[in-house]
Amino acid sequence: MMVRHQLKSRGIRDTRLLEAMGNVPRHVFVPREYVDQAYADGPLPIGGGQTISQPFMVAWMTELLTLTGQEKILEVGTGSGYQAAILSLLADRIFSIERSRELAAQARERLRWLGYGNVEVIEGDGSQGYPEGAPYDGIIVTAGAPDIPRPLLEQLAEVGRLVIPVGGSGMQMLVLAQRRGDEFPTRELGSCAFVPLLGRYGWSGRGDGRSRGGRL
Repeated sequence: MMVRHQLKSRGIRDTRLLEAMGNVPRHVFVPREYVDQAYADGPLPIGGGQTISQPFMVAWMTELLTLTGQEKILEVGTGSGYQAAILSLLADRIFSIERSRELAAQARERLRWLGYGNVEVIEGDGSQGYPEGAPYDGIIVTAGAPDIPRPLLEQLAEVGRLVIPVGGSGMQMLVLAQRRGDEFPTRELGSCAFVPLLGRYGWSGRGDGRSRGGRL
């Protein structure tokens, strides 16, 4: 139902992605009190002022990476681990970085328990990326940044793609950047709303953090 009504009907066409979205048990990634809403068309709270993103937003951002299965990917903002689980079925190796120690630990255990063995969850400042794993064929940021963090651009491989919400703390524009040597041409793709990206190259604690992962 989710795949047909929320994804296919809105233009998601990648068959591998649709299969992954159908196979990953989204209800396992939400708190017990929200299990009956796990496949609804919207973000849900996961604790700590964070949410699991709307299914369509997860699919849209993932499709923009144009994954073939061989890539190394960096996710900024692990949250519940749901986005990392989807990526794990579509790429070779996933590094996912989370600022919250509690969420990182929970996601790490959840992904291990479900058998997504090609995901490494790191606790740290995602706005600085994760140089130890660079370069990345794709980077996906699940929090809104005031600007595109320079370290993320520098950690892209040649022709690597970066998908990131950029704008104010309450509303952003989804932006796709692709590396071309030392240049990073960008495209604005549509409005969205995510919690603020915190950290050295983010909002440094500013923002209200009300919503994450929804299409406006």
